[in-house]
Amino acid sequence: QVQLVESGGGVVQAGGSLRLSCAASGRTFSNSVMGWFRRAPGKEREFVAAIGWRGRPTFYADSVKGRFTISRDNAKNTVYPQINSLGPEDTAVYYCAGRGYQFETTSYERADQYTYWGQGTQVTVSS
Repeated sequence: QVQLVESGGGVVQAGGSLRLSCAASGRTFSNSVMGWFRRAPGKEREFVAAIGWRGRPTFYADSVKGRFTISRDNAKNTVYPQINSLGPEDTAVYYCAGRGYQFETTSYERADQYTYWGQGTQVTVSS
């Protein structure tokens, strides 16, 4: 059974940082794009970032560009987003997603291009 487990969320003051992680088990994603999405209260799920299978290329939504850095450790089957300069607008449940196919980076921002999803980790930014 494939599982993606996010961790690292919590409550942080505006201007602070968080490092999330997504640990995969049940299959390797070392040849697949991994993505992160978020859903803020009352809003639809949106793309945040994605990373290619060798740690590059990386893709970011305009809303997080410059503040969000995504990396991966294929030996650990884990992806690490680092979020800096957090603001109240970043409050959301953050979801890790993995593609079920390999060696393709197009349409990385589309949620329907990801087969596997984690349960999400809550990030709350207080002002």
